[in-house]
Amino acid sequence: MRSTISFPNLGLSFEINRAAFSIGGIEIYWYGLIIAAGMALAIIYGMREFKRCGLKQDDLFNMFIICLPVAIVCARLYYVAFSFDEFKDNLLSIFDIRSGGLAVYGSLIGVILVIVIYCLKKKINLRLVLDILAVGFLIGQAIGRWGNFVNAEAYGSTTTLPWAMTIVTRGLTRASSVHPTFLYESLWDAAGVVILLIYRKKKAFSGEVFLGYLLWYGLGRFWIEGLRADSLYLGSVRISQLVAALSVIFGLAGIIAGRIMKSKNVTIVSSRTKTAVVTDSAVTAAEPDENTPAAAAEAGSIEEDLDKDNDADEDKPFEDNNQEAGRIE
Repeated sequence: MRSTISFPNLGLSFEINRAAFSIGGIEIYWYGLIIAAGMALAIIYGMREFKRCGLKQDDLFNMFIICLPVAIVCARLYYVAFSFDEFKDNLLSIFDIRSGGLAVYGSLIGVILVIVIYCLKKKINLRLVLDILAVGFLIGQAIGRWGNFVNAEAYGSTTTLPWAMTIVTRGLTRASSVHPTFLYESLWDAAGVVILLIYRKKKAFSGEVFLGYLLWYGLGRFWIEGLRADSLYLGSVRISQLVAALSVIFGLAGIIAGRIMKSKNVTIVSSRTKTAVVTDSAVTAAEPDENTPAAAAEAGSIEEDLDKDNDADEDKPFEDNNQEAGRIE
């Protein structure tokens, strides 16, 4: 299927065939190739960061192998759940994903659940993994949105802005002078990659970069979704705007809470057998008499441990991955 996608005010026009090529009579779509390219770059970034942080690259590949089918299934289920009227008369069409109908938020929810379960089961530092993958998510999403461009979809409402887009398919005008919302989100995600890469150097605790991802992507998706003409609805509410708002609240609250805990020197340390919360009060309680050698030595030991916990660079490679994996920083 060919479409003409033009930006009249900019003097730009593109003739695009949805299919890149065919193998044995089966058409291979540009959409899939672009999504695959985004995932490949995200994996390359993840491999580099796993190695730098002392994590096993095999675990990244294992997670990817599990996450790929889960992402597709959850993206489809999310879409079908909120647009069931399209499928109720032909339930078998639910399985026809080549005709379109995948939702990013569905895939993200499924992938994050897989990562959480995998890291907990393998006793890997979950928050460090999420910090790494947060940037990878945005890399994949920034590139993947161009799949919507070649599919002539994910556009917005009408606008008079200079970059308004018009779509003509098989001689029929599908959209005239509309927001190129696919482009907005791609640029927003690309900016997010740069911001998170800078922000990670100033993070106060492990997991903060992932919370920043929830905050940044949620903010962008909320306002961009409000412009789209093909939103999924829950009653009268745009479901993706609702999810975006919740992710913004969760991300912002998590960052604030984490930084407050950091400022109060609250360190959560866990192992297979116990979990402990250590605060400044632990040091105070350990110092009943500073003049007593034993008490001073014990207090000094606790202070030293706290200093190590609070001042260590959480992204620094560690020698014993299994030991670090059992610790939540």
